Amino acid sequence: MIEQLVTSFVATAAFGVIFNVPRESLLRVGFVGMAGWFVYKWLVTNQYDSVMATFLAAFLIGSISFIFAKFYRKPVIIFSVSGIIPLVPGGLAYDAMRRFVENDYTLAIELAAKVFMISGAIAMGLVFSEVMNQLIIKAKKKEKFVKRG
Repeated sequence: MIEQLVTSFVATAAFGVIFNVPRESLLRVGFVGMAGWFVYKWLVTNQYDSVMATFLAAFLIGSISFIFAKFYRKPVIIFSVSGIIPLVPGGLAYDAMRRFVENDYTLAIELAAKVFMISGAIAMGLVFSEVMNQLIIKAKKKEKFVKRG
């Protein structure tokens, strides 16, 4: 597990370099990706479906990204885009395409469907995280307004 955590940290930070993340944020970006990968692996190891595990990991990545963005005064996208890299089902997409080329259409469609579900889980996890963050902000503003008035 430690090997995978280190690898996910390095991969996330490396993609941060490719995406021109500010140097002072690279360690934080690596931590976001590593945290998401840890949650994903822990859930899959404990018999959760990979789509649900991906959704929950993406939700965590979005939440941590929002917290880091607020605390370090950087855009959320710096942390979230690089942070989701370990969750992207690239190997599964490759296997799906390979099965299409090999005329194994049944397995190819099955793999492609899984790729689409995992990709959708990543998107939905990030969206739900953003919605939750906006609801929290709105509730805090309302609370502050009520205290003043």
